[in-house]
Amino acid sequence: QVQLVESGGGLVQAGGSLRLSCAASGRTFSDYVMAWLRRAPGKQRELVAAIASTGSTKYADSVKGRFTITRENAKKTAYLQMNSLKPEDTAVYYCAAGIRNVLGPWQYWGQGTQVTVSS
Repeated sequence: QVQLVESGGGLVQAGGSLRLSCAASGRTFSDYVMAWLRRAPGKQRELVAAIASTGSTKYADSVKGRFTITRENAKKTAYLQMNSLKPEDTAVYYCAAGIRNVLGPWQYWGQGTQVTVSS
């Protein structure tokens, strides 16, 4: 069992930055692929970024060059650095963990953190 807790969301102006953190507890963190997904109002949930234990990553086309996913296995924490934020990045962001690859599926989920980008 893995428990995930997100933090770092909030309100920011367009062009600003935020860093989300995902603290994990439970089984060996390094065994898991970690991901950030988001759900915007009226839209389906989408994969934003994922990082495998090897360090390989995947990004949604809409965030490439602006967002960076990293992980610190010793701290059991994953991060999402979000730069050059746009109003369309407004969503609830979820941390998730899986055991397969950067495409999922995701077995464990955090409670979500709201990110709001004002224009």
